[in-house]
Amino acid sequence: MDISLPYHRSWFDDDEINEVVETLKSGWLTTGPRTKIFEDNFSNYIGCNYSIGLNSCTAGLHLALATRGFRPGDEVITTTMTFPATVNVIIHERLCPVFVDVEPGTLTIDVNQIEEKITSKTRAIIPVHFAGHPCDMDPIMDLAKKYKLAIIEDAAHALETKYKGQKIGNLGNPTAFSFYANKNITTGEGGMLTTNDESLNETVRVLRLHGLSRDAWKRFGKSGFSQWELQLPGYKYNMADINAALGIHQLKKVDRFLKIRKTYAKIYDEAFQKVPELETLETRDYAELSHHLYIIALRLDQLSITRDEFIDAIQSAGIGVAVHYKAIHLQPFYAKEFSTQLATYPIATSYSYRIISLPLYPRMSIDDIERVIEVVTEIVSRNRR
Repeated sequence: MDISLPYHRSWFDDDEINEVVETLKSGWLTTGPRTKIFEDNFSNYIGCNYSIGLNSCTAGLHLALATRGFRPGDEVITTTMTFPATVNVIIHERLCPVFVDVEPGTLTIDVNQIEEKITSKTRAIIPVHFAGHPCDMDPIMDLAKKYKLAIIEDAAHALETKYKGQKIGNLGNPTAFSFYANKNITTGEGGMLTTNDESLNETVRVLRLHGLSRDAWKRFGKSGFSQWELQLPGYKYNMADINAALGIHQLKKVDRFLKIRKTYAKIYDEAFQKVPELETLETRDYAELSHHLYIIALRLDQLSITRDEFIDAIQSAGIGVAVHYKAIHLQPFYAKEFSTQLATYPIATSYSYRIISLPLYPRMSIDDIERVIEVVTEIVSRNRR
C-alpha cells in the first residue's frame, strides 16, 4: 500500500541539524549541558520551577509514581481511554489500576464517576489530557484534597494545552510530557517531568540515572573527577544531549506549530460538521487545546461499513491514519487480569470501535488537508445506509 501522505512527519530544519552536528562534534552525547538548557527552557515555557529531562513520558509517569512510597496492592484511579503506558507503570509498581469511563465529546476521564471508585486503598489519580484537551482538573483536585490522594498528570498529548488559562504542567501536580516522534515537538525519543516540588525534583534526578549521586557530565566536568555513589536503586531513564539538541530548537517553534495546527483543525471542523455520519470532538469552556490529534468518530448506525473497513479505504487512497485508542479494558492483558466488562465502560467501548485519527501536523499543506477531507467525505458518500 503506497502511503503518499503519511499520518505524521516531523518538521526539522537547519536549526536542529546544526545543533545535532555540534553535539556530535562536542563528544558529549548523553545527559549533559544541552539537556540542562532544554530543561531550563522548558521550565520557562511551562512556568514551573523544575523540569527533568527523561527518555520518555512513560519514565516520567513511573518516576512520579515510584517516589510516592505506596505499598503493593494500593489503588490508582485512571481512565481506560489511554495508551497502555499510563496503566503499565501502575502495574510495574505492583499497584492496582482502577478504571473510569470517559465523557462523551472529549474522551477525557468522567470526573463524575471518580468518587464512586475511591476506596480505603486508593492512593492516587492519573488524569490523562486526551488529544490535547485537558481534563476538568478542579473537581479532580478537590477529590484529591478531600481523600488525601496524589495526582500525577499524563500530558503526553498536552504540551500547549491550557486549563482555565493556566498551562498544563503548572497546576501544582507532577506532570509528564512526551516528545516521541509523532508529538507536537519531538526529540525522537524523550520526555519531561515538571514539578514545583524541590524534593521531588532532587529525588527524580537521582532515580533517572540508576540512583547515582552525580550526573556523569558533572563527574567529569571542569571541577574535577568525583566518584559516584549509589543513593537509591534507580532506573536508566535519563535524556541524552543528542535528543535535547532537537528539543532546544523544537521548543522555539512550538507557538508557530500550534498556530498551523489550529488553522488545519478549524478547516477539518468546518468540513466535517456538514457530514452527519461523522462526529467530531468537542471543546469545553475551560479548555485551550494543543490540537495534538484530530479525531473523528463514525456514526456506524448510519454507515454500511465498519471502522476498520473505513480505515482501509482511507489508506488505499494513500493517506495514513491511526487509532487513539482501543481502550485499556479491551486490551487482552487487562481484560484477563482484571476481568473487565464492556458494559462498565460503555462510552470508551463505543468510541474504541468508532474513532479514527486523521493527519494533523505543520508539514502538511492546505492542499493536504483538503485532500483528506475529500477522501473521507467520499468514503462516507459511498457507504451511507
